[in-house]
Amino acid sequence: MKIGNIDLGERPLLLAPMEDVTDVAFRLLCRRFGADMVYTEFVSSDALIRHVAGTQRKLTIDPEERPAAIQIYGREVEPMVEAARICEAVGPDVLDLNFGCPVKRVAGKGAGSGMLRCPDVMVEIVREIVKAVKIPVTVKTRLGWDNDSKIIVDLAEQLQDCGIQALTIHGRTRAQMYTGQADWTLIGAVKNNPRMHIPIIGNGDITTGEEAKRAFDTYGVDGVMVGRASIGQPWIFEEMKHYIQTGEALPRREPAFYLDILRQQVDNNIAKLDERRGILHSRRHIAASPIFKGIDNFKPIRVGMLRAATRAELLDWMAKAEDMIYGRPVTLD
Repeated sequence: MKIGNIDLGERPLLLAPMEDVTDVAFRLLCRRFGADMVYTEFVSSDALIRHVAGTQRKLTIDPEERPAAIQIYGREVEPMVEAARICEAVGPDVLDLNFGCPVKRVAGKGAGSGMLRCPDVMVEIVREIVKAVKIPVTVKTRLGWDNDSKIIVDLAEQLQDCGIQALTIHGRTRAQMYTGQADWTLIGAVKNNPRMHIPIIGNGDITTGEEAKRAFDTYGVDGVMVGRASIGQPWIFEEMKHYIQTGEALPRREPAFYLDILRQQVDNNIAKLDERRGILHSRRHIAASPIFKGIDNFKPIRVGMLRAATRAELLDWMAKAEDMIYGRPVTLD
């Protein structure tokens, strides 16, 4: 699969853009474990053109994480075009346009998946951005606003005609948010539309290698995007790729291996941000990591890890977690 001149190989797996999740430290780990392309946290075009410092920090790309895409969102043509030019100057491999985020503070203001209520404006934004920048432009969106307006098949043709070089489709409407099951049949309908020639990337409910392989085999998508299933386990890309290639599950490693990865993530976040923000960025991954699921009497340690305010305190709680996983005596104080 190619996006412009970027060759992602056959059956690539991509890390979805997620707010407060896909910071640079996490993206680097996902690349290490086999993600073929990664995306920044989504960036507000309005905040970017106002030079908000926290938003500008999201544009940082480490050379080791390439190919990497910056994703922006907004609802008006001129601010989106200006933001696109700012992003291009930073040098991402791809510029992705977010027309899929369903959260109220984005979609409720008409941006993200809110644009599905005014597809003509969405198409105009895409057309003008493609004309304004030289790097590949891609789009991520949903099936439609609600069950009565699943417009993705026709919309995909219009977006392609604007000059985008790949389209990612999340198999839910905005009304569904993240509930129910993703409808991959409509993603397949877009892929199998004879008018479509750009890569189609499917997204939604991909949590295992078996599900990723089924998406490729059944619906013919060119790539699969992995989102929430990667939180707290960047190694999921290695596991998925192994299953896609062999049809077998990758044998699990010792728990200490996965704990060391989470410790590396903490240290990388602290190094790239600072101690306070680095710990805050790591908490969601630690809370969600499957290595801590199903452990009896684990709640005090989980609470301790999530309340830790310093690196030393957090690593001490993680050491207690490791002791508990291995059945060693643990003192809670």
